[in-house]
Amino acid sequence: MKVSVRVPATSANLGPGFDCLGLALPIYNTITIEETVLPGTGIEINLMSEDEVIEEMGFDDIPRDENNIVYKAVEMLYNSIGQEPSELKINIQSQIPITRGLGSSAAVVVGGLLAANKLLGSPADETALLSIATEVEGHPDNVAPAILGGFVLASQEDDGSIIYRKLNWPEEWDITVCIPDFELSTNIARSVLPQNIPMQDAVFNAKHLAMLIQAVNTKDEKLMKAALQDKLHQPYREKLVPGMKEIMEAFRHEDGVLGCVLSGAGPSMLIISHKYDLDKIKSIVREIWEGQSIKVDVKTLKIEPKGAEILE
Repeated sequence: MKVSVRVPATSANLGPGFDCLGLALPIYNTITIEETVLPGTGIEINLMSEDEVIEEMGFDDIPRDENNIVYKAVEMLYNSIGQEPSELKINIQSQIPITRGLGSSAAVVVGGLLAANKLLGSPADETALLSIATEVEGHPDNVAPAILGGFVLASQEDDGSIIYRKLNWPEEWDITVCIPDFELSTNIARSVLPQNIPMQDAVFNAKHLAMLIQAVNTKDEKLMKAALQDKLHQPYREKLVPGMKEIMEAFRHEDGVLGCVLSGAGPSMLIISHKYDLDKIKSIVREIWEGQSIKVDVKTLKIEPKGAEILE
């Protein structure tokens, strides 16, 4: 028996929502898990891409054995019901570029968990799957929208439990994803963040996160334009993303552009807009990044509403 699961890309943080906000985007990885019948075959992990050769996707350093995060997540699920994984063949069909701030690792973790859960007869419910995925990933901001789709607020509490709610993102707000051709690992992006922050910066983010949630709930574009500011992570990561400051400044006072934020840990960026010339967004971003010899792929997308989906 084998099961395939299609999982969307995700973008976390959205400015002030550090480690607690995320949304799903219609770029997908498909994970297929098959229980093999031949004893002694061990774990087989295959990585594939429809659009680019493996070397260009940056797959060379991804483990193909028990150290792979997909297998680790699957093993945790099996262990949670008192079982050990059988001989497994895992295929990962990737469209989500890795180390670009688009939740590629969350997608494969979620895909592996949902596929394995289906193989086991679905012993784990949504909450349990989210808890295991968060344990593997370290925080729920990407895995929650990967599972649920849409725009999600999620928090891992001190006791390990996950509180999460799916919110209604305004359909008329466009999201332009700008993906540069250089990588930025999450570990490096987190290494530049301070261990302690000034009280005024914490208060600043708390106020702007509240504004952001209210703006989304009420489709308040003026409030949204004020809300997408951050002092917890973007100012520190700016030095790791050439052109980031210039791109954010270019859209700061444009009517119809609600905000520009780093996608997750970066280096991709999101531009949120309504009734704005989308070709102009592409032109501005390309001019800034290509002026620094950085190629960029620019996609204007709607939010993926459904999240991970088991394919029949």
